[in-house]
This record gives sequence, C-alpha cells and structure tokens, in this order.
Amino acid sequence: MKLSLTPDYFLGFIALQIILHYAFPVVSFISYPFIYLGIPLILFGLYLNLIWVAYNFRKEKTTIRPFEIPNKLVTYGPFRYSRNPTYLGMALTLLGISIFLGSLATFIIPLIFVILTDTFTIPIEEKNLNKKFGKKYLDYQKRVRRWI
Repeated sequence: MKLSLTPDYFLGFIALQIILHYAFPVVSFISYPFIYLGIPLILFGLYLNLIWVAYNFRKEKTTIRPFEIPNKLVTYGPFRYSRNPTYLGMALTLLGISIFLGSLATFIIPLIFVILTDTFTIPIEEKNLNKKFGKKYLDYQKRVRRWI
C-alpha cells in the first residue's frame, strides 16, 4: 500500500492539534511565559515554506508541488542545508504550535507528521528525483541530509 502525504494534510494536522488541546486541557506541559517560545518556531517554519522555498522554486521556474517532477534540481538557499526544507518548515511550525498551546497531547502531532512524511512521502519524491536527475541527485543526497 502506498500512502502519500501532501502539504494539504499540514492544515489537517494543525486542526488536530487544536482539537487535542481543547479535548485534553488538563495535561499542561508548558506554561506561561514559556509558551511564547513557540512563536519564533512557528514564524520560522512558515517563512521557510511560504517565502524562502517558494521563492527558489519560482526563481527556477519549476514546480513546488509534491509528486510532480521538477524540471530543475534546486540545491541552493534552504536546500543547501536540507533536502526537504518544506517538510522541515512544516514540522517546525507544528512543534511551535505545540509549544504555544502548551498541552502535552499536541506534541504527538509533529512526531506523527515527521514519521509519516519520512516513511511515505519523501521516499516517493526521492525515487522520482533519482529517475529524473540520476547521478546529480545521488551526489546531492550524499552532500545534504534529508532533514537537517
């Protein structure tokens, strides 16, 4: 069975965090003022996705959509540090939301997101990139880590 997650699921994970926060309000893990430490993570995660990654893809005139084969391999900008900065940004945003909400139940969501993305989504994308770019992508894989 092939399961693939697209960034659309990201919004569902955020909704699930909010539901869990209100469903299990008793278990508070992080309290005021420390909840505000989540805000920089949220902002950086969103910046990584909405501005830095998107800008590089637009600049190269290639697709940002998962499972569509790009016409160019982007290896600069955030891609110098992570082969998957979009998913890294999403994970950081989810972690930041968990910290900001402060409830223990919400911390399972970033973990589930990373496990599912790493197990199902990224391998499909990497297979497609290997087919399209061959040795160039293999060299990139050796140089740059999957997450950070």
